Amino acid sequence: MEVIALRRAHLPVLVSVIAVAVLAASAAPVASADATFRVIVHPQVKGSQIPRAALTSIFLKQAPRWGDGSSVLPVDQSVRSSVRKAFSSDVLQQGIVEVQVYWQRKIATGVVPPPVRTSDEEIVSFVASTPGAIGYVSSSAPLPDSVRELAIVN
Repeated sequence: MEVIALRRAHLPVLVSVIAVAVLAASAAPVASADATFRVIVHPQVKGSQIPRAALTSIFLKQAPRWGDGSSVLPVDQSVRSSVRKAFSSDVLQQGIVEVQVYWQRKIATGVVPPPVRTSDEEIVSFVASTPGAIGYVSSSAPLPDSVRELAIVN
């Protein structure tokens, strides 16, 4: 009887450890050489390149303005999207879970995360219709003339 009680007492801990391991495995980094995403901006945004550090600051809402003083409006993919996993790993250098924890802390201080769209088409539509917008889409997504692609530089 004591053995069963001991095992039951440890069951919540074991379940927690397994859950953390599964989450960590699902947030494994994706190699940037795969080029699984492209960064897009509204056509009024100037420039053709963006430093990775600046992109990180934009998507973590630490940089609210473009170089010309206009507002930056980032838009994210769904947390279930493989494109977001690749972007988070390559650009933010964090897994999805770590980024979600970051946003939980920021929300507590009144800072809200970027809006989320569930498809490449919705991201393109948002970026095309929102001056100052920036987003990312899969590398295979068709890009209309109403958005521009930015190259990421280190």
